[in-house]
Amino acid sequence: MGHELYRALGYTFNDEKLLKLALTHRSSNDENNERLEFFGDSVVNFVISEAVFNRFPQAQEGDLSRWRASLVNRDTLGELGRQFDLGRYLILGQGELRSGGNQRLSIISCCMEAVIGAIYFDSDLETVRKCILRWYEPILNAIPAGGSIKDPKTQLQELLQGRKLSLPTYAVESIGGEVHQQIFVVNCFVRSLQATTTGRGASRRRAEQNAAELMLEKIKNNATK
Repeated sequence: MGHELYRALGYTFNDEKLLKLALTHRSSNDENNERLEFFGDSVVNFVISEAVFNRFPQAQEGDLSRWRASLVNRDTLGELGRQFDLGRYLILGQGELRSGGNQRLSIISCCMEAVIGAIYFDSDLETVRKCILRWYEPILNAIPAGGSIKDPKTQLQELLQGRKLSLPTYAVESIGGEVHQQIFVVNCFVRSLQATTTGRGASRRRAEQNAAELMLEKIKNNATK
């Protein structure tokens, strides 16, 4: 499995058994990547917390927390794993393999955390920090220097609270597509405005954010009429 994945990650393992363990899903073996996933989650949270703390010296705790949440989650880590083609190397049980588990975002995301944990134990904190920051560099550079760092759901909630209107509710309308390429359809409803928008995304979270973004646009458009 080594060389191509090493090139993609930009890291060469000294102990390939650690990498193999990081790629082993619980459906395949009792000795699997769950412990490494647990540790890798802590490592990536620390490194990204440190990165946004240093990047935004004037930001308040709430803003820093929102950025970390937007950067360290199943979607972002899963997309990173897909960039590295981790699904190709996953060690899965036959059931998960048949159901397309090697392309499932949740499994790839957990594997990505396990790989981070494995790199830490194969090297040290400084090495894994450099890896994470290199992978995240395009995402971190896309953060606006002085703009809002609030996601659409937060922006919508604060806008409605400021106008003393009812808070939005979100409901899943449908989940379609193949198991490994699901599309979530979510409705956002604001009762006091009798307004509904429908968002779509590869996860419920993304669909909710899309629905909230559309609701913000609808409210702004109505305000200008």
